[in-house]
Amino acid sequence: MSFSFLTAPSSSHPLAPYGWDEDWAAAFSAYAEQGLVPGRVVRVDRGQCDVITADGPVRADTAFVVPRDPMRVVCTGDWVALDAGGDPRFVRTLLPRRTAFVRSTSSQRSEGQVLATNIDHIAICVSLAVELDLGRLERFLALALSSSSGAALLGDGQDAGHSPQPLVLLTKADLVPDAVTLSHLVGDVEAIAPGVQVLPVSSTTGEGLDVFGAVVSGGTSVLLGISGAGKSTLANTLLGQDVMDIQAARDVDGKGRHTTTTRNLLVLPHGGVLIDTPGLRGVGLYDAGAGVGEVFSEIEELATRCRFHDCAHQAEPGCAVLGAVADGVLSERRLDSYRKLIRENQRIVAKTDARVRSEILRDWKRKGAEGRAAVQAKRGRVR
Repeated sequence: MSFSFLTAPSSSHPLAPYGWDEDWAAAFSAYAEQGLVPGRVVRVDRGQCDVITADGPVRADTAFVVPRDPMRVVCTGDWVALDAGGDPRFVRTLLPRRTAFVRSTSSQRSEGQVLATNIDHIAICVSLAVELDLGRLERFLALALSSSSGAALLGDGQDAGHSPQPLVLLTKADLVPDAVTLSHLVGDVEAIAPGVQVLPVSSTTGEGLDVFGAVVSGGTSVLLGISGAGKSTLANTLLGQDVMDIQAARDVDGKGRHTTTTRNLLVLPHGGVLIDTPGLRGVGLYDAGAGVGEVFSEIEELATRCRFHDCAHQAEPGCAVLGAVADGVLSERRLDSYRKLIRENQRIVAKTDARVRSEILRDWKRKGAEGRAAVQAKRGRVR
């Protein structure tokens, strides 16, 4: 069997439009010697997946890829090694993932669910048809900014230095015709997304699409957001054809039906790869401590000035965070959101990390003791 594709320039390889490069060729070389062929997963459905190979698309079974480990389940965006032929075809293994976007399966469990892999850009879609939900956006950003460390949880040799770049797309910008109002909305989002590009876009007027098209033309991008955020419409606009089914969102709340039911990898005509995803009802954090810290970097910086190093920013004397709230520098909403995400992430991590569980238990005991002491002191004053 010839392995000429291993040395061919990435630009001339049939899989180059899907992101194949010299690094993937090097990662695949050992599997090539076993007679396997490379491919990229473009869709997963009921234990099978659609894979694009150098010879075209194939349907493959995923039974050989550790199905009981949710972090190892074949996902849209994966590069895989599969049988050279046969019926049925089988995916034999996954190539080490560079990145993965992972969320918690539910608030009651500690398993993660991989939504997309080997991504370079994470586009969080937020509809301007309804009032901005800044708390939800902060949650999405925390997950997006933790996606590279989330990939490292897989423990299979990922490039720890590769980190996807998040950006926020304010979709349906044509519904906000007043330039001043739109500018204020962009400013509100920029205030909670430090260092993240915020781009108003409209599939109706074309606003912002040239900029977004330039961003996604290099590498693999994933569209994330709730139903009705305009992800599939945006994908169709970039593709120049109606590939993804869409339905109108309800006027009352801007929500739409889950017309996209699977994650689909699409090659864009002007370069780049786009993964469209179903609308997300729930976005549970999964080991997103680094992302939470980055999204709320101003609170983390303020915390370094607190009198006590373990300050919980509740009622402690000398708390710089509470001082910033009192001075109007930090909003109470922002602090509440930070507390909520920190607590949630700690609960998820504690389910698999004994040290974190011990720290949380110790903190509960300390607060309980302080509460009992305060009650006793109050009773003493009353007497």
